[in-house]
Amino acid sequence: MERRDFFKKGTKAAVAASVVPMITTAHGGPKDIVYNRDTDKWYNLGSGKTGIPNRKKTADYDVVVIGGGAAGISAAVAAARNGSKTVLVQDRPVLGGNASSEMRVHLNGVNRLKNGKAERETGIIEEMLLLNRFCNEQEAYTVFDHVLYEYVMREPNLTLMLNTQAIEAVMSGSKIKSALCWQSTTEMLYTLNAPIFIDCSGDGLLAATAGAEYRTGREAASEFNETFAPEKADGWQMGATLLMSSKDMGRPMKYTPPFYAIKYDYKKAHPKRNIAGFQNGIWWIELGSDDDIIADYEENRHRLMGYLHGVWDYIKNSGEFPEAENFALDWVGSLPCRRESRRFIGDYIVSEKDLTEYKHYPDAVAFGGWPIDEHIPGGIDNITEPPTHFHYHFHDLYEFPFRSLYSKNITNLMFAGRNVSQTHIALSSSRIMATCALMGQAVGTAAAICNQKNTTPREVGKKYINELQEQLLRDDVYIPKRPAKDPNDLAKKASLIFASTTSSGDAKLLTNGISRDIDGKINHWMSKGLPAELQLEWNAPIALSAVEIKCDTNVNRNIMMRKDSRNDELFTNGVPEEMTKAIKIQGRVNGKWTNLGAIDNNQTRLIKFKFNSTKVTAIKINITETYGAKDVKLFEVRCYA
Repeated sequence: MERRDFFKKGTKAAVAASVVPMITTAHGGPKDIVYNRDTDKWYNLGSGKTGIPNRKKTADYDVVVIGGGAAGISAAVAAARNGSKTVLVQDRPVLGGNASSEMRVHLNGVNRLKNGKAERETGIIEEMLLLNRFCNEQEAYTVFDHVLYEYVMREPNLTLMLNTQAIEAVMSGSKIKSALCWQSTTEMLYTLNAPIFIDCSGDGLLAATAGAEYRTGREAASEFNETFAPEKADGWQMGATLLMSSKDMGRPMKYTPPFYAIKYDYKKAHPKRNIAGFQNGIWWIELGSDDDIIADYEENRHRLMGYLHGVWDYIKNSGEFPEAENFALDWVGSLPCRRESRRFIGDYIVSEKDLTEYKHYPDAVAFGGWPIDEHIPGGIDNITEPPTHFHYHFHDLYEFPFRSLYSKNITNLMFAGRNVSQTHIALSSSRIMATCALMGQAVGTAAAICNQKNTTPREVGKKYINELQEQLLRDDVYIPKRPAKDPNDLAKKASLIFASTTSSGDAKLLTNGISRDIDGKINHWMSKGLPAELQLEWNAPIALSAVEIKCDTNVNRNIMMRKDSRNDELFTNGVPEEMTKAIKIQGRVNGKWTNLGAIDNNQTRLIKFKFNSTKVTAIKINITETYGAKDVKLFEVRCYA
């Protein structure tokens, strides 16, 4: 098998992280004991046999996705749903990345634009967050882990491998042939073969060992004409944060810091290092690096633990926070949440002006809107400065192009998340998890097209970008300034669309290709009371087997899980009341209405009905219940043969 020398490139990081068990020979060279088990003295009392345990497996897939955060989950689910046999490889025991119970970062996206609106993400990331609202009313992070686990495991075309890290790419020229993956819980070395690989791991070890071009640090302002970049390029990468939470125990609680605590010198601290709301953690306990942030991880983790306890010692024992007397730490993170490391180079590098000037791309597949939020060099070592600079607040959504989501020099490699092709300043906005999830759904969908067309990601961008965008729009991803124009959508060919009642909008807007109210324009139909009914008519019978409806989940109000369980005009801590709950479809067959499908407990914005091909001259959509709203609002109806 053609293979790069396992120990010549890229494995130092894996060895340092103890993901690959190794010993040293008498000559001082490394020895891979997975491949060399001849000294294993296994005597199996159950079988009465001796032997060498099999710790190597090979598996073939259509798509291999590395990294189980929001981006990786979205990529894997999208690839699987669009017909590709997919495996999702995650190096932790839980899914969710920075949003998991191990780290507990808010799964932010377009939280709030300058105009005060959220313009929240839809598609796969919304499905995950909605499922959490249905299954995790108590808002427990450990339960969120299991919600994500269910979400992934229920996909029939998707295999999940936890506690598994991709440690080396096996190459054939400029193409990845296999990913070598080490599963720590089984001592198993997996060789995963596939025509398409997607690295959503953040640090991108697989992509790096494949030889994909990447950079770290901050670009000079002159390279991309960036206002907020430093005058000279440097190695600084934004810090990783260690979070905590505390609980009111109802009685005075003492606190003694551990010996490694680092005293927090509040007298030197910038006023923006705010300790109010300490119950839910302090996001600026962070450390970065101006060199190799991956190699520095363990040293930074230890120091962050010291800083965390130093800050809590100040809160508890300084006398400045009498309200903390009854509080005690009830959870302390041990795994810092990384913001930045490798950024891989694609055919296009997104930079600051692309965002702030709202550049339109013909190959746009995702959007963002979180502020340009650059955490300062030094992190908590530099407490005299504010912890971050919010350089720019967006008043509209910016686009993200597909050309920045595949490798410039590795022909079958894509990426999604903070490791995509962008500058440090652009990353300061687009690193937010829900934005990364949109990138993930885009590359997962593109991977399926690669397999269908037997082509590369670059060729998808050149020849099949319209097909990619149309599939994303059908799957409920919003792409700014890009209405859907699917020629296979039979709803667009209906001769008549009308509703039983209307309080706002127009039933005809349900086929205009824009599935949210945006830019001050209405793109919906809303009933006047419930039950309500829509009807689509065709001049001649059509063969119908699927109806797809996009209902209202109020994208101007966030549904992410917050530690403070905020519930107001911008955030909800429950299921959106506007969402359709009970809906049924009927078709007119030979002049008589026939039931085609019904859902009594809908849990998604994109509602799909599939049934045996039926010749109809009309369909009737009947909505009887929402999750609380007195009227129902829909944004799109599609029909397919």
